[in-house]
Amino acid sequence: MVTRVGNDIYFDDLADPKFGLLQGLVRKLGNLAKVNFSIENILNDARKATGLTDFGPDEFLEPLGVLLAAYKSDPLMSPIGATQVYNDLVRCASNRLIIQDRRNKTPDIGSIEIKNPLSIAGLPRSGTTHLVNLLAADSRFQKLPLWEAQEPFNAPGKDKAASGLRFRSRMLNRLLNNGDSDIDDPRYYRCSLRWSGMKMMGPELAAMHPMNPDHIHEELELMTFDFGCNQFEWTAMVPEYRDYYFRKEQTPHYEYMRDVLKLMQIERGNPRPWVLKCVQNPEQLPALKHIMPDATVIFTHRDPVAVIQSCATMIAWGHRMLRTKVDPRMVLDYWTDRFETLLRACVRDRDIWGPQQSLDVLFHEYMADQIGTVQKIYDLYGWGFTDKSKSEIGEFLEHHKRGKSGRVRYKLMEHFGISADEIRERFEFYFDKFPVQKEVE
Repeated sequence: MVTRVGNDIYFDDLADPKFGLLQGLVRKLGNLAKVNFSIENILNDARKATGLTDFGPDEFLEPLGVLLAAYKSDPLMSPIGATQVYNDLVRCASNRLIIQDRRNKTPDIGSIEIKNPLSIAGLPRSGTTHLVNLLAADSRFQKLPLWEAQEPFNAPGKDKAASGLRFRSRMLNRLLNNGDSDIDDPRYYRCSLRWSGMKMMGPELAAMHPMNPDHIHEELELMTFDFGCNQFEWTAMVPEYRDYYFRKEQTPHYEYMRDVLKLMQIERGNPRPWVLKCVQNPEQLPALKHIMPDATVIFTHRDPVAVIQSCATMIAWGHRMLRTKVDPRMVLDYWTDRFETLLRACVRDRDIWGPQQSLDVLFHEYMADQIGTVQKIYDLYGWGFTDKSKSEIGEFLEHHKRGKSGRVRYKLMEHFGISADEIRERFEFYFDKFPVQKEVE
């Protein structure tokens, strides 16, 4: 269970979950589900959902097959976890069909440009999410809210929400105090239902990582439709897929993502520059440079120990529903290895982006002066801080104060059996490159 002391949140049962009434009911009902992981099942369900049949080039079948094999080989994935990842795969395959339909109808996509994007790259929990949402408040930018990141387009003839979908979404929004929206789009309602489901399974998620439909998200979601990115590592334990990802050149998946952004730009009729962010980018900087050579890249940096304890706590907390057994230390060890690999690639390739196109933002400095950080970014980007942009960003800060939904208090040694120094010694190479402030003792 969870203990709240004022605005502070303490997880008391990370390794041995105790369920409240609602979570227990969700778990009992969810565990009745049965999932048959097969490529044909996924592709057939996507065809039924969209009314389309052309998936485009079949290279995506290889990573999809590796992913399915990883899911099937996991003996601890719960029926709820299996249902969640299966539904996500059907959503990804459905999006692939819709996008291919768009590509077939857009022969001149090669002439469309993504001009001067502002791209944020950094570890998760290092300020990337808050920073992209802060910058996206400036209406001069084009941005990617979660509901569009997860479903960029409606299938042909399916742009009206059924009354049942609309009712379920609004009912749960009121039950969970999510707030209402005037966006009448089936994609928005489906995203809202996913967010409500996450909150029912883990009410503290809002304090750790909001996933409401309007939340500005990352273009990594667009790569999931090509089944090539590290997003799948966040929703299940798939070391086999991770190793496959390491072996494969990722540039084609970045090209796919870029083309989806182009199609979205055409759909919106909007030439404004994009503000983007992706926590995978630090280990794929050459691929990013290939697809967006004129991007301005903002690198966020934070004590890896703070990042690891936060991510490991969040993921282990989610495992109470997604897995039949929770092993916090296994989660921490996996993500310590994972982030070391990512940061070594970042240190190796950081200088691909020169000082005219990049800026390093240290988390402690950013938190101490958010407006000053935005000013530095705009100075580099060549934008002025207009009265309107000051007002828009100021309003965002007023309504999105840090810790608004509660502040998680972490217990590194108690929950994971390891000290901060033991983790930190693996990241001396990172501290040597970037003067981040140590946060965890």
